[in-house]
Amino acid sequence: MPLAVREDWTQVVGLVTALSVPDARWEGQVTLVRRWYEPHLLRLYDASMARAADLEQLEHIAAQFAAREQFLSELALDPPRASSDLAGPPLLDEDYLILSTIHSAKGQEWDRVSILHVSDGTFPSEFATGKAELIEEERRLLYVAMTRARHELDLVTPLKYYVAHQVRQGDTHVYGTRSRFLSGKVTAALEVMTWPAEARAAEPSAKVDLPRIDVASRLRKLWA
Repeated sequence: MPLAVREDWTQVVGLVTALSVPDARWEGQVTLVRRWYEPHLLRLYDASMARAADLEQLEHIAAQFAAREQFLSELALDPPRASSDLAGPPLLDEDYLILSTIHSAKGQEWDRVSILHVSDGTFPSEFATGKAELIEEERRLLYVAMTRARHELDLVTPLKYYVAHQVRQGDTHVYGTRSRFLSGKVTAALEVMTWPAEARAAEPSAKVDLPRIDVASRLRKLWA
């Protein structure tokens, strides 16, 4: 190999060799690939931050599957497509949920706060991305929302958004992009989790010998 790429070549050979071990654990393999590719991504593409966020989303999605085969099969078969009466007084000794906008939450605090849709297009709003001052205002709004929490704060970033105006059982979707405000420095201070959490630790299920069914014979009996 040429001297200029010899070090990178050695790294990619080591990576492929590690991934090729038959008994290697699936958990964390996409992370290894992303970490190797990230420096080259930043070097090759102008919109590298958005592309890097896409790869991180793919990494979180992969963590939901117990084996590489399941992940690749799902990706190939299902690819993404870019009244009641009036309520009475609250019973404070029971669990209840307070829904609030960010503006109305100013000056208030709760023990636990969950912020939904911390994705680009919502934080910042897609209607505010045309001017730098509007983006900064959106950043301040997210700061207000995050600082309402006393003890626990959840920032929810959906992995998928389902496309509107499709059939009831349709599954057309696009992958979401994490908010640009959640930079690497910010996420380093957070605990990143993927739902369902138990899927990440699951081991590949053992193969089960299922009984063979003579479908043709059963169909013929229907018309006998």
